[in-house]
Amino acid sequence: METFALMNTVRLDGAREQLLEVPDGRIHAVELGEGPLVVLIHGFPEGWWSWRYQLPALAAAGFRAVAIDVRGYGGSSHPADVEAYRMLAHVADTVAVVRAVGSDTAVLIGHDWGSPIATACALMRPDVFTAVGLLGVPYTPRGGVRPTEAFALAGGDEEFYVSYFQQPGRAEAEIQADIRSWLRGFYVALDGEPPAAPGWFTVPGGGAIRDRLPTDAPLPRWISEAEFDARAAEFERNGFTGPLNRYRNLDRDWEDLAAFDGATIRQPAIYIAGELDTSTVWLSDAIAQQATWLPGLTGTHLLQGSGHWVQQERPDQVNNLILHWLHHPTG
Repeated sequence: METFALMNTVRLDGAREQLLEVPDGRIHAVELGEGPLVVLIHGFPEGWWSWRYQLPALAAAGFRAVAIDVRGYGGSSHPADVEAYRMLAHVADTVAVVRAVGSDTAVLIGHDWGSPIATACALMRPDVFTAVGLLGVPYTPRGGVRPTEAFALAGGDEEFYVSYFQQPGRAEAEIQADIRSWLRGFYVALDGEPPAAPGWFTVPGGGAIRDRLPTDAPLPRWISEAEFDARAAEFERNGFTGPLNRYRNLDRDWEDLAAFDGATIRQPAIYIAGELDTSTVWLSDAIAQQATWLPGLTGTHLLQGSGHWVQQERPDQVNNLILHWLHHPTG
């Protein structure tokens, strides 16, 4: 299996790697531990390995932790159609993962794009998903404004990165010209340590995201050169179209989830983010509303000195918060 290189660099003793059948493809999963099921969903541009610090901690605490590559990443299926990456497909995949590992229910924890996937799952299948942990991106209920229209206004005089990602092939051209330097720059730019690049998320007219990334900077301290080599090689094999197609379904998701307009999520929840994460700036109003939109919220935790990659930058703090929440989900 092509993911063995990543397994070798991560070195999770006792981990079980498998391909799980889902309705229209496969999902690659790495599993560790026995007990109540916790499914971990990564964000952009990452993979199951972003949870390498949480898998053993959860297993040691008596949980069965399963970290997946969402469709379009790693060893999972890479459908060709843009529409194949709509939120409904991710919810179906996640339900199928729970069933494929022999469970009826699971706790979901998602980071970055994994957070909206987790909240959509909790909304649509409360019978399956009993609690939800959100890292980086807070829950924002569906509203009356079409997402692409809202993001078109977000960049001011420049173009917001979500709008920049909408046209198929446009972002791929700049990323895939040199995946290693772009990926390195992106990881560094969103890290909590210098030389972070807080202005990376808007694009000047005629420019590219790469123009504002520290592409020659040393890697963040939470990722080794060997780990980065394995990750970059994975993206070089698979490309970025699948990951970017998630952004290209925002309006479809808005249409598909019309029945959940303004909906609250009632399951037990926790929100964790780095205080230096750019998401906590432009989503600050949503963070302030979490207690209203998540009535089961047990706490909002902004970790000092951490950037976007919070579960990798501050693994011990994140693990302690998650484990306390799992043992005391209602506070």
